[in-house]
Amino acid sequence: MILDLLRHGETEQGGLRGSLDDALTDQGWARMRSAVAGAGPWQVLVSSPLQRCARFADELGAHLNLPVCRVPALQELHFGDWEGRSAAQIMQDQADALGQFWADPYAFTPPNGEPVHAFAARVLAAVEGLYQQHAGKRVLLVTHGGVMRL
Repeated sequence: MILDLLRHGETEQGGLRGSLDDALTDQGWARMRSAVAGAGPWQVLVSSPLQRCARFADELGAHLNLPVCRVPALQELHFGDWEGRSAAQIMQDQADALGQFWADPYAFTPPNGEPVHAFAARVLAAVEGLYQQHAGKRVLLVTHGGVMRL
C-alpha cells in the first residue's frame, strides 16, 4: 500500500483543536485543493470523521468519483481540558504541565485528555487495518497533524 497523507487546512478557530469539530476557513479549503491538484491518482480515499477533514474528502471523492471511508480511529488526539486553548493561554496557568507534555507526551497526559499511548495504539491499529484492506493500492488519508506525526 502507498499511503499519502494530507493534513486538514486552516480552521475557523485557533488553539489545540483535538476532537473539536471545526469547519475550514476559505484559505483552508484553497490550500487543500491546491495540495491535491495534479497529485494522485488514488484508488481509495480515507478520512477522519471530523468535518475539517471529511468535508474536503467528500468534495475530492465526488470529483474523483471515489467513495470516502471515514475512520473514527484516525481523528486527532483528544487534548482534554486544553482543547480550544492556545499554547500561550495554557502557559498562563499550566506552563509546567505544557512543558512536561512537550518534553515527553507519552509520560504526561493533558488534564482529562487522551493518553498518547492510547492514541498511538488506535491510530496504528487503524493504519494496519487500512493496509490489510487495501494492500497494493494507493490510498489518500485526509487527517490531522498528530496522526501524521505518529
